[in-house]
Amino acid sequence: MLNATLVKKYLLTGLLIWVPLAITLWVLVLVVGLMDQTLMLLPDSLHPRVLLGIHIPGLGIILTLAVLFGTGVLAANYFGASLFKAGDWVLSRIPLFKIVYNSVKQVSDTLLSSSGKAFTRSVLVPYPHPGVWALGFVTGTPPLVLLDNLQDEGVLVSVYVPTSPSPASGYVIMVPEKLLRPSGLSVDEALKYIVSLGVVAPSEDVSTQLN
Repeated sequence: MLNATLVKKYLLTGLLIWVPLAITLWVLVLVVGLMDQTLMLLPDSLHPRVLLGIHIPGLGIILTLAVLFGTGVLAANYFGASLFKAGDWVLSRIPLFKIVYNSVKQVSDTLLSSSGKAFTRSVLVPYPHPGVWALGFVTGTPPLVLLDNLQDEGVLVSVYVPTSPSPASGYVIMVPEKLLRPSGLSVDEALKYIVSLGVVAPSEDVSTQLN
């Protein structure tokens, strides 16, 4: 006979199984729906719904990947690179538009470029005050104009301290390198730990390695 404790246990177990599954399916449906909106770029005569007579979810993903791949191929040759460079020059000089465009482009170039220095390693940083430690990611060194006012602090590094559970927001702080401690986690493992609110602990084999 089930008692209140077992009922509560089973309900919680079922909840832990269904919540991540439901959220994952919801995110996938949302992404597929957003990608399918790219089909609006096609003329009506070429729309898959018109050609096939039915709506097939997910075709927008294929179109998006095809456009991205084609853009990358075009940008890889001299003509395409020159064309995109000219377009970038024009866009970066349009009033108001250039403010947003230049900022977003700098961030995307830093994060997505294979030669970028974003998140070089994960570290433990004393934040928000000494005695309390937070996971952060070294992103480089502060600009010289800032270092000139902090010469007495020694060697400084720029560290991004993300918020949890969304690492997309956070704080950029400048910390003396001598105060940083290696976390022993790779960047991916540190991000997983932050996103999970500290619930998902890194595996033992990864926790003994430095990124």
